[in-house]
Amino acid sequence: MQNEKEKMSTGDKVNDFIQKNRTGIFVTMGILVIGFIGVIAYFAVSDHVNKKAIAAIEELNQRFLDLYEQIEVGETSDEIEGLIAELKEFGHNNGGFSGSKAFSLAAQAYMFREEWALAEEAWLESARIGAKTYLGPIALYQAAAVSEEQEKYEEAIDLYRQCISHKFDFPAAPRAQLAIGRLYEKIEDFPAAAEAYREVLIKWPDIDVLQNLARSRIIAIEVR
Repeated sequence: MQNEKEKMSTGDKVNDFIQKNRTGIFVTMGILVIGFIGVIAYFAVSDHVNKKAIAAIEELNQRFLDLYEQIEVGETSDEIEGLIAELKEFGHNNGGFSGSKAFSLAAQAYMFREEWALAEEAWLESARIGAKTYLGPIALYQAAAVSEEQEKYEEAIDLYRQCISHKFDFPAAPRAQLAIGRLYEKIEDFPAAAEAYREVLIKWPDIDVLQNLARSRIIAIEVR
């Protein structure tokens, strides 16, 4: 019994810590040849454009890092506002990785200023643009986190589920699953919370820390 209480205490501590710190149709031979040449040209141009976009977003990223090293949390300035506007315009004009990255930087700026609704909007746009890249599930996870900050718990649960089920592997999927259980506890849907924790036991049996935490939360729910 004492051991169970110790497990529950440890689980509660870890749970609190997580809560806080919280991706041409060919008809004749002539058309086939023309089409083939066109495809080559397309990929040549596309590759050139992509390289330019990646170089541009890296430059914006460096400006972002340089600027935010100089300010305090919540602080803003005309320079920051200008950079956020530039990032969002770049994101709207560029798809894939570079566009998604731009919106993720804008989202981070909003989070730094604790403007959670704007941060969520930017993260969701990053997820949409980067749906075919590895940035997609990351942006969904972050959108869920800022939804929590706004106490939109059911929306956050849905976003965590989306990042877990994303076609790109997401290393933080076990944490997202634990977050689902934690949020169900917060809204006092304890059967759903226990089921969410059991998913951790089933899907990630080799991660001992998460297994122990999930078990401790199930015990806490069952003895409440």
